[in-house]
Amino acid sequence: MKTNTLEKYINKKFIMSTVAALIILTVDIAFFRGERIFLLLIVGALVIFALPFVLAVKSQQDIEKQNEEKFLEFIRNIVENVKAGTPISISIINVRNQDYGSLTPHIKKLANQIAVGIPVKQALINFGNYVGSPGIKKSISLISQADRAGGDIEEILESVSASVNEVEKLRKERKSSISNLVVEGYIIFFIFVIIILVMQIKIIPLTGEISQSADFDPTKLAAPLFYLLIAQGVFAGLVIGKLAEGKIKAGVKHSFITTVLALTIYALARALFMPT
Repeated sequence: MKTNTLEKYINKKFIMSTVAALIILTVDIAFFRGERIFLLLIVGALVIFALPFVLAVKSQQDIEKQNEEKFLEFIRNIVENVKAGTPISISIINVRNQDYGSLTPHIKKLANQIAVGIPVKQALINFGNYVGSPGIKKSISLISQADRAGGDIEEILESVSASVNEVEKLRKERKSSISNLVVEGYIIFFIFVIIILVMQIKIIPLTGEISQSADFDPTKLAAPLFYLLIAQGVFAGLVIGKLAEGKIKAGVKHSFITTVLALTIYALARALFMPT
């Protein structure tokens, strides 16, 4: 089965981060409740708790990206062997010792399965399942079908290679073209944070001074603004990731960054400028 980076983090670093976060929260509640740094320590505990998950997701995304890039190189090498008259099964075995980065173990496993007699089609299907990339699975499906049908495997491989190359090219062009949108997304986010802080520090206390009602408590308006700030941090990051790479999953790291920045800025502002 495909190596699950997230599970590794859960088994090890998640336990460590959870324990550290609980210690910070316990100390914070026991000694700093009502103090200006109370919220700041809570933010720190949340960051420590969530960091392993974010790193795991980012690590998986990096591996998937490298796998897709190296898969293109792998297909090109197979094409060269097939053009020379070598059957696809032997071609895969011939290139198994080359360096394909994070894809190398999967290619070696693929070649070993073929070497022990597993049909190329089944071995390729297993390869696609091990790697787990939708793009690679689609390409593998085309190759295995062509091999089973006895068609022009050289032409199919070249077509798959061209398709993978085009997808990778379009992805890079898309990322480059929308980089300005990502920057604008962060700018809009920071403007929103500033607006919330101005309302919290200036406008809400002012409404309390103006109001003549004894029942009006301006501090009750602070909580909804705080929750709104968290929501903005979470969803702004997801949107930025979706714009940048076309996947909501890619927004996890941006969501983590924006949420942590929002909470940290709010906690610092509260410690420095707001009444306890």
